Amino acid sequence: MDRRRNDGGFLGQPAWLWSLGALVLGALLSLYAANYHRQTLARTEAVRLERLAERSFDAIEVKLQTCGLLVRSVQALFLSSDQVTSAEFQAMYANLRPREQFPSLQALAYAPRTVVDGVESYRTSLVAPEAGNHALQDLDIASQPANLAAAHFSRDADRPEMSAAFQLVQRSGMPGPNDGITIRLPVFSPGAQPRDVAERRQREMGSLAASFRVSSLIEDALPAETRDRFSLRVIDVTDGGSKQLYSNDDHEQPLAGKGLLSRDLVYGSRTWRMQALPREIEGDATWLPAITLGIGLLASVLLATLAWSIAGTRARALSLARDLARQYRQSEERFRALNDLLPALVLLARTSDGQLVYANQACKDRFSIGDPARQTSLLDLVEDAELKTRIAAMDESPGAILNESARLHAPGQEPFWATLSVSRILLDDQPHLLAVANDITELRVLSEELSYQATHDSLTHLYNRREFERRLSAAIVALDAGGPPGALLYMDLDQFKLINDTSGHHAGDQLLAHLATLFAGILPAEAVVARLGGDEFAMLVPDMDEIRAVALAERVRLEIDGYVFGWEQRNYTVSASIGVVMLRGAGLSQRALLAHADTACYMAKERGRNRVHLFSEDDLETTQRRSEMEWAGRIRQALVDGRFVLHFQELAPLWYGEQEEGVHMELLIRLRDENGGMVPPGAFIPAAERFGLMPQLDRWVVDTALANFNRLHPSGKPVKLCAINLSGPTFEDDSFADFVLQRLEDYGVSPQRICFEITETAAVSSMTRAVEFMQRLRSAGCKFSLDDFGSGMASFGYLKNLPVDFIKIDGSFIRNIETDPVSYSIVRAVTDIGHQLGLQVVAEWVADERARDLLRGLSVDYAQGFAIHKPEAALCFRPPT
Repeated sequence: MDRRRNDGGFLGQPAWLWSLGALVLGALLSLYAANYHRQTLARTEAVRLERLAERSFDAIEVKLQTCGLLVRSVQALFLSSDQVTSAEFQAMYANLRPREQFPSLQALAYAPRTVVDGVESYRTSLVAPEAGNHALQDLDIASQPANLAAAHFSRDADRPEMSAAFQLVQRSGMPGPNDGITIRLPVFSPGAQPRDVAERRQREMGSLAASFRVSSLIEDALPAETRDRFSLRVIDVTDGGSKQLYSNDDHEQPLAGKGLLSRDLVYGSRTWRMQALPREIEGDATWLPAITLGIGLLASVLLATLAWSIAGTRARALSLARDLARQYRQSEERFRALNDLLPALVLLARTSDGQLVYANQACKDRFSIGDPARQTSLLDLVEDAELKTRIAAMDESPGAILNESARLHAPGQEPFWATLSVSRILLDDQPHLLAVANDITELRVLSEELSYQATHDSLTHLYNRREFERRLSAAIVALDAGGPPGALLYMDLDQFKLINDTSGHHAGDQLLAHLATLFAGILPAEAVVARLGGDEFAMLVPDMDEIRAVALAERVRLEIDGYVFGWEQRNYTVSASIGVVMLRGAGLSQRALLAHADTACYMAKERGRNRVHLFSEDDLETTQRRSEMEWAGRIRQALVDGRFVLHFQELAPLWYGEQEEGVHMELLIRLRDENGGMVPPGAFIPAAERFGLMPQLDRWVVDTALANFNRLHPSGKPVKLCAINLSGPTFEDDSFADFVLQRLEDYGVSPQRICFEITETAAVSSMTRAVEFMQRLRSAGCKFSLDDFGSGMASFGYLKNLPVDFIKIDGSFIRNIETDPVSYSIVRAVTDIGHQLGLQVVAEWVADERARDLLRGLSVDYAQGFAIHKPEAALCFRPPT
């Protein structure tokens, strides 16, 4: 029997009853959905407000920490200078431009600490800006208990300390709240960081402060939305107090009520309680649940209609299925469009045969792939055979992931380097390989270039000294392990200086580059060839006996002897002296081998040049004895005969023209030999350093320069600043500082016009003595420059501890600044750090206008080199004995 009634009933019930039931059920569900929507909106709004309040509290905390960093940056000025002048303090303020970030800042001030008859005082001596802060001049902060307490706390803890709110003197009598605070840091005497409270109190020199209007400071930190959405209070609750610092309405009572958000902020020795109470704002989205209810009721009506029209259910279900299919297709299309926009190469391949089933647009363009159905295989794109095998084996390793740097290429294309990541995944229960690759060719090329520059000479493209010494050490290790003997050839060009002096250094550089190309056709393929510096070359030849080593050296000599170098209508004949040292037996050292090779080369020059000399043990004693007797005697005799002379080289400012008050110059010592010829400093300075004669030469330079100070320049121009080089043993002499001060007084020369240059290596090797010597002469007014900066290995780490006024960047970086990006970056970094420490930066070896323009763009202060001024003789007379 049919259980459906003829009047449209279903399962024995009338159709209208099912429609009514559907309508009632839909209405109940709509009420539930509307209530749930309202609760969800309320929770969402509460979470949003809580996050907004937390961000606002974080903003206040970050603002205070940034204020502390401002004071810390001012402290750095005092750490780098023995005595900060008002002009330096104002210049520092102008460079920092703190009011751009801190509109609430009132002043930056420094108050030195004094104790008179047991009474401690901090009277403000430096203020920036001066406008509007005249009331701070000579103000004793001991008259402000809150300010003084912050000074003491910051000294004892050696960290930024914030004072309690108090009335700022510069705002006395002005409208508005007197809500000033200060953030303070101590200034200690020079030396190592104080270790405990007692040492901090003993070494305190003064106190730095930044004063702010706290209400403005807090309001600047708060987002505008926070001020509109909350009632806000910031209260100082330190030690149980309750001082209101900020409120965005007219009430002064602490906040209370539902939804109150609060956090305690501890900064220094103060505790602030930050409170935020959400405000009721008209127009909140309370009507959204009503819309939900309306939509639900409408859906109920529709549901009743659907129940009434059950016959249309199937058609509606099919329509809904079509809509879902369309949405799925749109989602898939959006995914493909997004994937095609990725710059990474994305491929999908079957694990069974490696054939591609998908490639994004970047991959198609890079590999010239059209339709993946062209049967392109993932393995065909990988160049390395071993990597291909590992990728193919992933078919048997569920969940396998491979990450490699690999060379990829398409047939007929150049390969490129990429980071390749391959994962085994399941799609439609079928295993696939998902590959993602990123092109790193440019990064790899850059890495290889940097590696090449670190091991090769930029002029000749041969190995440099550092790489040659590494290869020599490896050869010694192999020899100790029983390897075959080898030979070390040390070559020095004869009369190379003649070419440099006659045609310039550029001609000499070209000669060295040309000679470097000759070695490839003479030496064995396994030979290691390097330029050690200047016109010195070294060759390490493995598996070589004594007879073959000498023959090879002779062949190199003859090849160079037959070479004619032409430059600007001049022809130069070139020859070389070569020393040969054999590598045989155990227990050799790199240092000894290079010294023996240098000795053998020296013996070749002594015996007439343009020859090969094989090292023997007798050479060492002969050369050493002859060198000691010759140079020690010649230098001492030259001092007696007065054959030392002074030359000078001018320095030019890069940002302003020559000043009327005089020139900035560096003095250079030169030696005339017995025949009147000029001996280069590279010949006698190393000997003077080796035999302990540099202190005598430095005393002669200082005495001669000061005695002739007012007539050093041939044109009669006054000398604004004169730089004098000092060696390490000289400033380690306890009596040298007294000698300098006595000579300054004897000749009436202002110490402010003298600048002593000390190399970075000498200063770092004897840091304590160097600092004591510098401080002694700087207290009298002399200046100091750190020469050859960057040639050491710890420049930045020691720079902040050396009391210098100038840093002179090592010329090896300046020489290659136009072509070497690493040298350019080093010069820029040294200049920026020097300026941050308040130092002036000098660049030496400036050879042309292009380098001068590049240095000016990097904000270098002074330039020195042949493009500025070529050294010339100073007008000097021997000082009276």
